[in-house]
Amino acid sequence: MASLVVRNIDEDIVNALKARAGEHGISAEAEHRKILESTLLRPTKKSLVETLMAIPDVGNDSDFARINDDKADDVFA
Repeated sequence: MASLVVRNIDEDIVNALKARAGEHGISAEAEHRKILESTLLRPTKKSLVETLMAIPDVGNDSDFARINDDKADDVFA
């Protein structure tokens, strides 16, 4: 397993890392590993366009036409 040394880190960041590690009951080093792993190895999010393009092309437009129901108009009268 490789080692990583990070220099010139602002003291506020170091304190925040230590505080977060304390909240999770782990060492600052373990918290650092956890942050790196969750950030760098998480699945990439799809864009809205990619998500919309993944919707299967099924049915015809007429299958999704709104049906006017006169009874629905009575509810709001």
